[in-house]
Amino acid sequence: MAPQGRFTRDLTNDINYRVRGVTSWDIRQQTEYGTLRTYIRFGAENTTPANTGGGTTFNPFWDRAFIQFAGFTVGRSQSFFDLFTYGGAYSYHNVRVSGDTGASGQNLWAYTAQFGNGFSGTLSLEDPATRKGGGTVDLQGVAFFGFNGSIINDNGLTINNANFGFRVPDIIANLRVDQAWGFAGISAALHDASGAYYNTAPVVNACGVTLNCVNNGRPEDKYGWALAGGAKFNLPGGDMIGFNVCYSEGAAGMCTNQTTFQLYRNSDQVGLGWIADGVFANGTQIELTRVWSALAGYEHIWNPKWRTSVGGGYVDVSYNSAAQNLIDSRVSGSLVGCGIPAAAGSVATNFTLLAGNSCNPNYSFWEAFTRTQWNPVPQLDIGMEVLYQKNNTAFKGPANLAANGSRPAVLNGLISDQDVWSAMFRWQRNFYP
Repeated sequence: MAPQGRFTRDLTNDINYRVRGVTSWDIRQQTEYGTLRTYIRFGAENTTPANTGGGTTFNPFWDRAFIQFAGFTVGRSQSFFDLFTYGGAYSYHNVRVSGDTGASGQNLWAYTAQFGNGFSGTLSLEDPATRKGGGTVDLQGVAFFGFNGSIINDNGLTINNANFGFRVPDIIANLRVDQAWGFAGISAALHDASGAYYNTAPVVNACGVTLNCVNNGRPEDKYGWALAGGAKFNLPGGDMIGFNVCYSEGAAGMCTNQTTFQLYRNSDQVGLGWIADGVFANGTQIELTRVWSALAGYEHIWNPKWRTSVGGGYVDVSYNSAAQNLIDSRVSGSLVGCGIPAAAGSVATNFTLLAGNSCNPNYSFWEAFTRTQWNPVPQLDIGMEVLYQKNNTAFKGPANLAANGSRPAVLNGLISDQDVWSAMFRWQRNFYP
């Protein structure tokens, strides 16, 4: 969807469809070690514009396939870092104001200890691919930030560009209590944000190429971390209220599912934003990015056939001063726009900063929604959601904008805050209680 932020007649859809069918198996048996559970859920969907609307084109997917035995959970399940979100049960959209993995699942190997009276603790080793966010970005010699959701990462050993796997899994610790009144919990995470090697581009390096080479050396390994707390409270009449807060440094994907955005308004204004776990350039260390988020949701049950939920959340992405200087010195127009001389091997980006620009790569966004659902007969959901998102842009201020698809180049354009209204209608038939 990111390229559709150009909002042109030939590159953007105003209305999209999704048709989905899902099936699941939940098999349990009692053993001398407790319950042995095997669960799998998969399906197929036809979605515009990712898949064409006609013919037999479809996209198979699966988000759950795990075994639970003697306290262990092994396979693909929801991350144990996750606490409360309004995604799924209370809204129709994919929530970006948390790092919730409920929609996609997460490969993991976890052990949960039950302490009694509803208290439990979990240690989980999880695949960092889902939580990579924008990854660790090398600012030297590559177009690290671009239009249409483009960001080039340079992770070392942790879901690198060749997708060969990882060195250290995300290490998750969780403590929670589940009671009749709801639940509350806290989570902590450790995430490998190390880089690969320094680049020497555009100068050919000792290996005869312009990109990574072991002879170039590498930045010191860095680990990101995150903390989260959340709770859900069951209220009289079936209502509920819940919240979640998250703070991270070098582990952006723990606090948000957003990676990049680009939104045009008119022909000469665009909002931009990018998220990275960390950034570095030749000879520097990795500067970790700070991301924090908060969300809350409430659902009211009017009667057995009608319910309404409301909620919203906020995400803040901040680069420290060292990271900002590294980024600014490699963005086109850094001297004119920011008073910072261009670095050697400076990268030409898709925009050029002009005098008066904020020169600030930080950005934030927030969302608010309401959903009303009607159940005319049991196990049939018919509902509508209205969603508003406000994007507070990075690099706010005057800039020259490069050509982007059918949008021509703009001199003396403006990078500015943007917003989007969305409406979602959903019919869903359920075949389980």
